Amino acid sequence: MKKLRLRETSLSIWGWGSLGIVLSLITFGPFVIFYLAFYILCFVGGGFVVTLLFGKTNSEKYLEQCEHSFLPPTSTGIPKCLEEMKREARTIKIDRRLTGANIIDEPLQQVIQFSLRDYVQYWYYTLSDDESFLLEIRQTLQNALVQFATRSKEIDWQPYFTTRIVDDFGTHLRVFRKAQQKITEKDDQVKGSAEDLVDTFFEVEVEMEKNVCRDLVCTSPKDEEGFLRDLCEVLLYLLLPPGDFQNKIMRYFVREILARGVLLPLINQLSDPDYINQYIIWMIRDSNCNYEAFMNIIKLSDNIGELEAVRDKAAEELQYLRSLDTAGDDINTIKNQINSLLFVKKVCDSRIQRLQSGKEINTVKLAANFGKLCTVPLDSILVDNVALQFFMDYMQQTGGQAHLFFWMTVEGYRVTAQQQLEVLLSRQKDGKHQTNQTKGLLRAAAVGIYEQYLSEKASPRVTVDDYLVAKLADTLNHEDPTPEIFDDIQRKVYELMLRDERFYPSFRQNALYVRMLAELDMLKDPSFRGSDDGDGESFNGSPTGSINLSLDDLSNVSSDDLVQLHAYISDTGVCNDHGKTYALYAITVHRRNLNSEEMWKTYRRYSDFHDFHMRITEQFENLSSILKLPGKKTFNNMDRDFLEKRKKDLNAYLQLLLTPEMMKASPALAHYVYDFLENKAYSKGKGDFARKVPPLIPKTDSDPEHCRVSAQLDDTVDDNIPLRVMLLLMDEVFDLKERNQWLRRNIKNLLQQLIRATYGDTINRKIVDHVDWMTSPEQVADLVKRFRDAFWPNGILAETVPCRDKAIRMRTRVAGKTKLLSIMPDELKHIIGAETTRKGILRVFEMFQHNQLNRRMVYVFLEGFLETLFPQYKFRELFNKLHSRSKQMQKYKQKLQTTQAPSLQKR
Repeated sequence: MKKLRLRETSLSIWGWGSLGIVLSLITFGPFVIFYLAFYILCFVGGGFVVTLLFGKTNSEKYLEQCEHSFLPPTSTGIPKCLEEMKREARTIKIDRRLTGANIIDEPLQQVIQFSLRDYVQYWYYTLSDDESFLLEIRQTLQNALVQFATRSKEIDWQPYFTTRIVDDFGTHLRVFRKAQQKITEKDDQVKGSAEDLVDTFFEVEVEMEKNVCRDLVCTSPKDEEGFLRDLCEVLLYLLLPPGDFQNKIMRYFVREILARGVLLPLINQLSDPDYINQYIIWMIRDSNCNYEAFMNIIKLSDNIGELEAVRDKAAEELQYLRSLDTAGDDINTIKNQINSLLFVKKVCDSRIQRLQSGKEINTVKLAANFGKLCTVPLDSILVDNVALQFFMDYMQQTGGQAHLFFWMTVEGYRVTAQQQLEVLLSRQKDGKHQTNQTKGLLRAAAVGIYEQYLSEKASPRVTVDDYLVAKLADTLNHEDPTPEIFDDIQRKVYELMLRDERFYPSFRQNALYVRMLAELDMLKDPSFRGSDDGDGESFNGSPTGSINLSLDDLSNVSSDDLVQLHAYISDTGVCNDHGKTYALYAITVHRRNLNSEEMWKTYRRYSDFHDFHMRITEQFENLSSILKLPGKKTFNNMDRDFLEKRKKDLNAYLQLLLTPEMMKASPALAHYVYDFLENKAYSKGKGDFARKVPPLIPKTDSDPEHCRVSAQLDDTVDDNIPLRVMLLLMDEVFDLKERNQWLRRNIKNLLQQLIRATYGDTINRKIVDHVDWMTSPEQVADLVKRFRDAFWPNGILAETVPCRDKAIRMRTRVAGKTKLLSIMPDELKHIIGAETTRKGILRVFEMFQHNQLNRRMVYVFLEGFLETLFPQYKFRELFNKLHSRSKQMQKYKQKLQTTQAPSLQKR
């Protein structure tokens, strides 16, 4: 039964199921199966999604409960930062005042604005629209500029502009000159390359500077950028408030802007040789280039690139002129131009061929070997400055210098005696009688010449006939000296120099004679041009100066006992006499004799002390190492604190001078001391110029060629800075150290006349006024505007200037050298020689043709500027550390260790 029921039930299910399927197919068609499967899938998927969302919500609630139950609370800083970020940016007010001068602040603000726009904003706005960061950078820059301006106003810039810059430039030129000499000494036949010169330059620099060498900064762009970054970071530390400096992001941005956006482009431009050449031409644009100077440059050029550039330009001009269709008078003009260009082209081709073949010709050696030279008479040599120095050198080599110096001294005596007698005659007409005093001075000068050159004690002695010497001695003993008293002996000395084979005849066969002709430009032109301006005045530098010295040093003071003499400066004051302001020192003098005691006051200026010091140190050489006179001060020498310090130093000088030991060591010193301290107007034994100018090359313990130019400046005397600076620069430019002192004295006199003709006796005041003008707001504003217009012309960042074509740069070099030679005055050529003048000018020009060396000079100026601006900080030690990785410095230290090792082992 059960089985039957189950079977019936299964049949009913299958029946009903089959019926449902048949009815579904009839009703919905054959796709009913697909619809049913789709409905089932949607049901299952929907249930899965609902389950997933419900589980996620429950999980988040559970995790939140766990966080509050088991984790510590968050810091309050994060919510505060979120709140600050949600707030609106506050407006930052910026004070646009920077230097206190509106004329400077306006262009300076524009520079800041352009710098931010072109170096920061163009990329910052791609990240954020927030202006606060830019305003913060601007404020930081302004704070630095405000501090810089404030510091600049507190500095006295006169020593920097009058001494430091000139010293740095002169030292740079000295290093370059010595580097050239080293290159020449290495191999006379092979010409050193520019790289060899640069390497040698930095070798010489480390030998001279000892503690620093700038080769890495000047030759490696990577090291240069690192140096500028370090330097800018130090400046920001000094100029920014501590809060701004501690903001690293802000500091790095400002540092990069200053280093890469301002300093590096400026240094690149200032050190570019082509830029310097264009600037030289622009500075002397008013002078006309002459044909002679141009052809000299072509003939002297050793740069094939220059010669090829000039030759190609000449060929281009020739092609243009030949293509012209002209008639009439224009034909002759064009023919002349064509002939000139053909000649220039021929000279260039010849010079290029000679340089490429390596057969360079030394004109002096060629003329010396050729043997046939023009003759310069002895009388012409004696009145020409350039010729005389070479003849003087030859006479010193042969031992005949006493004859030449005697002839020159007599010439000086004659001029001085004539002047003194003319003054005496004019005073007699005015009723003033000083006959005996003047004649006594002349007699003393004549006796001095006799004793120095003609007496039996003279060494070396001038050899002339004995009867002439005896006649002169008798005249000096019984008659008043006249300007012509030495004429007979001078004539004999002249004939001796002219005819004796040891002197003038042999001089004409010597190499010095050929060099003299080269300096006179007479190797090709036999006509003598050196004596055009050769008159007696040319010799006032040496003979007359020495005679004036002997005249002024004579005194007629009585001999008193000064052992019990005491003096001290009791007071100081400032006087004004006819517009001249000077300090006056009141000296209280006590003199005790056996039976009496005296006291008086006398008044002396510092120039009196200086004159007195010069006189006694010349007469008593041992005093120069014992007595040290306080130094002069050119500027601000009326300051009360300075006068008190000088009073104290002068007192110490007097006390040392008046010690019994000093008097016993030099008994004749008492006469000079009493004359100085006597209650009367002090009669200076030196002229103003002699008092103000120290020896050109003071004695130093170190080799002057291996030290800075400033090491040759006498620290105790710095009154006539312009003259001494010009003398030292001429020493470096024209390499005058090997020349005789007579030439130096002539140059000194020439510069003295030039300075006095230009500025009068107020040169120092003129310098003060000029420095004040250079640092005035108007000039500073003009410099800022020039900087702005150079880097942002019309308010747009200047594009990188494309490098000019090599041929154009080479022709610019030729034009610059031609301009420099054209402006050299003939007076300078007559003093030091045409050849020396050309070599000196071309040496200076060649120094500027090396980018690495120009960079070194720019960095030296920058370092000096910062040392002057921040004297209280040890910038010199900082720069030494920044340059300590120099390869040349490491080589130099290893060399020192190698040389010092044997001496240490011996010890």
